[in-house]
Amino acid sequence: MTDSMPPFDESSREPSETLDSRIRAAVRDVPDFPTPGILFKDITPVLADPVLLRHVVAAMARPYAAKDITHVVGIESRGFLFGTPIALLLGAAFVPVRKPGKLPWQVERESYALEYREDVIEIHRDAFASPAGGTPRVLIVDDVLATGGTAAAACRLVERLGAQVVAVSVLMELTFLNGRSAVSHPVRALTAY
Repeated sequence: MTDSMPPFDESSREPSETLDSRIRAAVRDVPDFPTPGILFKDITPVLADPVLLRHVVAAMARPYAAKDITHVVGIESRGFLFGTPIALLLGAAFVPVRKPGKLPWQVERESYALEYREDVIEIHRDAFASPAGGTPRVLIVDDVLATGGTAAAACRLVERLGAQVVAVSVLMELTFLNGRSAVSHPVRALTAY
C-alpha cells in the first residue's frame, strides 16, 4: 500500500463471497499436524499471494475503522502476521501476546486449553499504558478461531489490564469446534469451515 492510498479505498475492496472462495482455494489442508488426527489449516499460501493478503488484511480491519480502536493485540505467532498491518490501517498501537518467556518486561499470564494441548500466553503489564488517558479499545487478531481457548485467554489478559475488548477478528473459524461459545465478545471470521 502506498502512502497516498487511503487504507480502505473501495478499489481494494473485494466482494466477500469472492474473498471467501479465494481464501478457501489458498488454504492448504495438512493431515496429522502437529499431532495425529489433527487436520491443520495452513495459511502460508494466503501469505504468499500479495494481492490476496492485502484484501484479507483490509477485510479484517474494515469493520473496525470507525470503532476507535486504540490497540490491536496479535496472538503469537500468526496473529502477528495479520495484527501488525491491521494496526497500521487502523492507526492503532500493536501489542503482541506471546508464549512464556518471550517478552522482556513484566508480564501478566493466562493458561488455557487448546484442542490438542494446554498452553500459556503472556502480555506486558504496561501494554495499554497511554498518556492520553481513557480506556483503551482493543481488537484481538489471530489467524484461526478453533476451540476459542486462545482468544478467550487473550480477552481475559486485556481486560485484567484495564482495557476494553471491542471484538476478535480472525481469518478463519473452525465452526465444528464451537469456539465462539468460549469467547464473550463479538467474533468476526472471513471464512468458516
